[in-house]
Amino acid sequence: MGRYLLKRLILLVPTVLGVLTLVFLFRPLIPGDPIDFMLGETAQPADRASLRHAFHLDRPLHEQYLIFLRQALCGDLGQSIHARRPVKRMIAERIPATVELTLAAALVAVLIAVPAGVLSALHKDSWVDNGAMLFAMLGVAMPNFWLGPLLIMFFSIYLGWFPVSGHGGLAHLVLPALTLGTAMAAILTRMTRSSMLEVLKEDYITTARAKGLSERVVIWKHAFRNGCIPILTLVGLQLGGLLAGSIITETIFSWPGIGRLTITAIYSRDYPLLQGCVITISFTYILINLLTDLAYGLSDSRIRLGREPVA
Repeated sequence: MGRYLLKRLILLVPTVLGVLTLVFLFRPLIPGDPIDFMLGETAQPADRASLRHAFHLDRPLHEQYLIFLRQALCGDLGQSIHARRPVKRMIAERIPATVELTLAAALVAVLIAVPAGVLSALHKDSWVDNGAMLFAMLGVAMPNFWLGPLLIMFFSIYLGWFPVSGHGGLAHLVLPALTLGTAMAAILTRMTRSSMLEVLKEDYITTARAKGLSERVVIWKHAFRNGCIPILTLVGLQLGGLLAGSIITETIFSWPGIGRLTITAIYSRDYPLLQGCVITISFTYILINLLTDLAYGLSDSRIRLGREPVA
């Protein structure tokens, strides 16, 4: 376990460097002078020169890259142009809200998808199976920017059950979590169904039933446990995708998370803040993938981390 973890951490080094390099290249690739976006074309030459020096834009590109890399690896994400506050502190204030929304959306997706996928596999080609697959198709087809306002109009404006927007108690969390978790639930339902159909064909499932084990034990202890490896993989990948999807959802529901902060940085042309948000989301995605790999060994005793799976 320890050797595998060390190997994974070493392999993360080129990934982290690649992310930081791509984030750095965003600024030179943006059309126009970033100083004009920050100060406007009517700014005084002295102000332009001062800001250019503050962001090291008066130095060669390779020196800018080395400075950016050193600061990023030390946790220095710079200072926001408009808020005049450290980017790291602004992001830290928004992380709890985004984590809360992401975990709630993932919980909604799992609670919907796992039972639906298992029932769909157990009742293949029945009305249960067809209904679950219809839900999966609708969930994938409905974008967040359409589903969110639709939920607001029905549950908030028409029924008055939940607040329209904002961040507060559990009532504020329900609609954003449903909006963000529906697409993940749809994809996860299809994966759960497919994985369970494969596992239910295995000989050890037939043997377990022949021993007289209850159907509940056969399905959940033997079939689902051995079939959840691809499900764990998808959940890990989708958790990272939820961070990107939260940008739209947080904007719709005025949720004070990193996604909404990213939109604010784009609108205000606050490049240090935008870079910090992108780095944070990217590193979180990398961390989630690492934790997903480590979870494999906990879900299936046949798997030995760092070795080939045991048949």
